[in-house]
Amino acid sequence: GSEARGRYATGSQAASSSGRCHQDSLPLLCPYQISSPLVFKLLSHRPMFRCAVMMFQEEFALRLTAKPGEALYCRLSVNTQLLAKVDQLMKVGRNNFRPPPKVESRVVRIELRNPPPPVNFTEWDGMVRLLFNRKNKTLRSVLMVKATIKMLEDNRRTHASLRSDNIDGDGNVDMDKDVVEIIEEVVGKKSKWEGKRAAKLDLDDFLSLLAEFNKRGIHFS
Repeated sequence: GSEARGRYATGSQAASSSGRCHQDSLPLLCPYQISSPLVFKLLSHRPMFRCAVMMFQEEFALRLTAKPGEALYCRLSVNTQLLAKVDQLMKVGRNNFRPPPKVESRVVRIELRNPPPPVNFTEWDGMVRLLFNRKNKTLRSVLMVKATIKMLEDNRRTHASLRSDNIDGDGNVDMDKDVVEIIEEVVGKKSKWEGKRAAKLDLDDFLSLLAEFNKRGIHFS
């Protein structure tokens, strides 16, 4: 209807006025209820597009650029900022549409980082998803849960079994330390991560934390 046409026109105007999106650009209107899965789909899209100009519900748009410590900072923020540069282009008030929706909107520009960062995204997202389930709890508190410890133990054995140097003559996986010991070593008392929470960590922190676990044989996928 007229509301949809108005939204699409706004996105197209933002694309043309920015002067940065030409070939391989995606001026796009999407139903707000599928915003999150659509963004994750775009972040992993291959071949890579140059940029996408999209309109979202205001709160969702602000999550894309939220910083550590802000209320809207979440898994979406971290994953988006790892893989893309996001600019807030304009705010679109509800009164621009007929009938006016219940929420304010924003137009954003998403440009994929090219080349993408050298990180296993499946594993990265496994860790980030886990830590943001309780983002205001300490890292140790989030990880020291029976179900999580079992998952990490299972992942560790799977990864270790793929390395012949970790298999003894009887076919058993060689484990010097158990997962609980490693969690304590990485995020427990006297570690650099003691008392830290996902809500306050930035991209470099998450990359460093993942590396600390990986080098000890702990994997999140």
